[in-house]
Amino acid sequence: MTDRAKAYTEAGVDIHAGNAFVSRIKDMVASTFTGGVITDIGGFGGLFKLDTSSMEEPVLVAGTDGVGTKLNLAFEYDVHDTIGIDLVAMSVNDILVQGAKPLFFLDYFATGKLEGDRATQVLAGIVEGCKQGECALLGGETAEMPDFYKPGEYDVSGFCVGVVDNANIVDGSAIRAGDAIVGLASSGVHSNGYSLVRKLAKEAGFGKDDAFPGTDKTAAEVLLEPTRIYVKTVRALMREMDIHGMCHVTGGGFYDNIPRILPRGTKAEINFGTWDILPVFTWLMNQGKLTWPEMLQIFNCGIGYIVVVPQEQAEDVVSRVEGMGEKAYVIGTVERLKGDDAEQVIVNFEDAAC
Repeated sequence: MTDRAKAYTEAGVDIHAGNAFVSRIKDMVASTFTGGVITDIGGFGGLFKLDTSSMEEPVLVAGTDGVGTKLNLAFEYDVHDTIGIDLVAMSVNDILVQGAKPLFFLDYFATGKLEGDRATQVLAGIVEGCKQGECALLGGETAEMPDFYKPGEYDVSGFCVGVVDNANIVDGSAIRAGDAIVGLASSGVHSNGYSLVRKLAKEAGFGKDDAFPGTDKTAAEVLLEPTRIYVKTVRALMREMDIHGMCHVTGGGFYDNIPRILPRGTKAEINFGTWDILPVFTWLMNQGKLTWPEMLQIFNCGIGYIVVVPQEQAEDVVSRVEGMGEKAYVIGTVERLKGDDAEQVIVNFEDAAC
C-alpha cells in the first residue's frame, strides 16, 4: 500500500482491493464480449459499434431494474452466485417484450466493504446472465461505501440496451380478439414478491439446507432459483411465428402486467389449471393462507413470459418452445371487452379450489 492511499484506506475504502477485483474479473467480463464491443474493461465508458446493416430504421430500447428484497434472502442463506442472473434477467426480459435484441448490459455493485470472493460470485452470475441473454457486459461500477451498508450486505442494479427495427417493434397493437395466449414456464418465483416470500419462509423456520416441501431441493435452491431468461427462445419464435404481443410477468402478476399490452376494447381470458404449478407456489399459497386470485396478483405462479399469437399458430408455438427444451402452454384467449367488464384480465377458476 502506498502512502498516497493510506488515508482513504483508513477511512474504510480500500483502493487496492478495488483494483485487484477489477483485475480478477477481467477475463470473466471479456468472455461475454460480442463483435460490437470495441473497448476493454476499465475505461471511463464502454464503446459499442452498432451494426444496423440489416435494419431499415433501427430503434434503441433500454431497460433498468434491480433484484429487490430477494437480496435479503441471499444474505441470510449466504448464496450469491445466482443473484447476478436475476439482475440481468429483469432487464433483458423487459426489453425483449418489445422485440428488441439485447446488445449490452451495465451493472452497479455497491457494498460497505468490498469482499473479493462474494463480489466475484455476484459478478459470475452477471456474466452467466449476459451469456444467456446473448449480450455483452460492457462495463459497470463497483462502489465501496463504508457505513452505508450493513456488514456482508450489498446492492445491485443493472441497465440493458437493445435494438429493434422500427417495423418489427412488438407493442401489442396487433393483438385481436380470438388470438391465443401462450405462457412460457417460469423457473420459480423469479425476482418479485420476496417481501412476502421472506416473511413466509421466516414463519416456517426454513434454514438454508432444509428440504423444501414437494421437491428434492433445499430451501435455498428453491427460493433463490434464478429468473429464467427468455431471449434465445423468444427470438427464435420471432423469426418463425407471427407474434402479436408479449408480456414479462413480473411484480403485479397477471392482473397488472397483461393489461400493459392489451389494446383498448380487449381483455384476456385466462384458464387457470392449463399449466403446471410448481410446488413453491402451492406452498406459498398454503403457508400464507392465500387464494389463487391473490397469488396471481403477486407472483408469476409458473408462467414467467407470455406471447400472444394467432389462434392457428398456438400449438406450433408450444411445440417449438418444447423443442428448445422449455415448457409452454396455451393458457387463454383474447376476447372483446364488453361494457360491463370491470377488468381486462379474467381468470377462470372453475376447476381449481380458490
